[in-house]
Amino acid sequence: MLTLKQIYDDRAKVIAGLQKKHFAQAEQAIDEVLRLDGERKSAQQMKDAAAAQMNQISKSIGALMAQGKREEAEAAKAQTGALKAQIAEFDAKMSEAEEAQTKLLLTIPNVPYDIVPEGAAAEDNIVVKSNVAHHGGDTVGTWVGDVKNDEAKLPHWELAKKYNLIDFDLGVKISGAGFPVYIGQGARLQRALINFFLAEANKAGYTEIMPPTVVNAASGYGTGQLPDKEGQMYHCEVDDLYLIPTAEVPVTNIYRDVILDEAQLPIKNCAYTECFRREAGSYGKDVRGLNRLHEFSKIEIVRIDTPEHSDASHKEMLEHVEGLLQKLELPYRVLRLSGGDMSFTAALCYDFEVYSEAQHRWLEVSSTSNFDTYQANRLKCRYRRAEDKKVVLCHTLNGSALALPRIVAALLENNQCEEGIRIPKALQPFFGDDMIR
Repeated sequence: MLTLKQIYDDRAKVIAGLQKKHFAQAEQAIDEVLRLDGERKSAQQMKDAAAAQMNQISKSIGALMAQGKREEAEAAKAQTGALKAQIAEFDAKMSEAEEAQTKLLLTIPNVPYDIVPEGAAAEDNIVVKSNVAHHGGDTVGTWVGDVKNDEAKLPHWELAKKYNLIDFDLGVKISGAGFPVYIGQGARLQRALINFFLAEANKAGYTEIMPPTVVNAASGYGTGQLPDKEGQMYHCEVDDLYLIPTAEVPVTNIYRDVILDEAQLPIKNCAYTECFRREAGSYGKDVRGLNRLHEFSKIEIVRIDTPEHSDASHKEMLEHVEGLLQKLELPYRVLRLSGGDMSFTAALCYDFEVYSEAQHRWLEVSSTSNFDTYQANRLKCRYRRAEDKKVVLCHTLNGSALALPRIVAALLENNQCEEGIRIPKALQPFFGDDMIR
């Protein structure tokens, strides 16, 4: 949630940033926030004035009674009663203005950093790095692993059937489309990737968390999934709980309503969870197989940091994710997302994509974001500065490290050979073999 200080300090910059994110009626929304804040301040001033007058009159009542001026004392009591009623009215006006202001602020996205490119959609994202010789259109060219497009390569859903790795039809029977069943070596590959990613996170200094996979509404509001993505989250109506779309939600909410000491920062956590997304309206060839699921496995890395160090933290997270893709020997590229393609809550986001040799397309496997103070303001996640003991908002960051479905798709498609499917060297100790046969 944007802070009032941000808005008051540079209203024009906030509006321009929201327009970069293609937020409709940015100027009207910000001006309404300021108008409501003006209402709240006005009611506060009138309340303070009434309270001061009531205190002054209250002090005089005892003196009047002592002087035998009973009538004047009773009149003063009546006046304080009227002022109490006025104060209650001003309190109600303040609460009404604050509630309306907060409700509106919850619907306003984060302001992107200046480095975020202009653009309305994914086509406007900027490729900032790639280990591939060519990264445009439908061809990828030769990359460092010497893998090339091959029309004879099978897509992962055919490989999954050929080697009995994943049963999509059985998932439909049990739950519905988008809930695959992993079998035998397919299940083993999932477990190997989960353990590999967690082991790498542990080596990088992340503390593993095993959080709940259902959260309350306060947690959803804290990290910004509510109200923005309410329609995309599975809702358990009887208990008013939500299935998590990412471990970001429960792990970041550990620090809701918490004041940390600066010496504790940066906090580095990771978590493996199942993730649940309704993905309403998703259909077509781009969602076939593992490309888009309602339930999937993901390892998330989360950081809580100071504003001064969060940029360095973001870079370290990007290096960590890139290192995973390098160890998996996959062709990848890194994109800086344009304003129109960024998430509601992010101030800066980089996506990692791997290339699908059989589908001839890029598949997103990680979004790594800096949220600045946006989530922290919602969460009331703060820290006490060492130099002056002042309590200020933290910065929050997170990233997928990594999401499994499209990693599995790329591993199967890119590593298929006559003998089976080659397992990357770094993954072999976790999988227990060098090949799926």
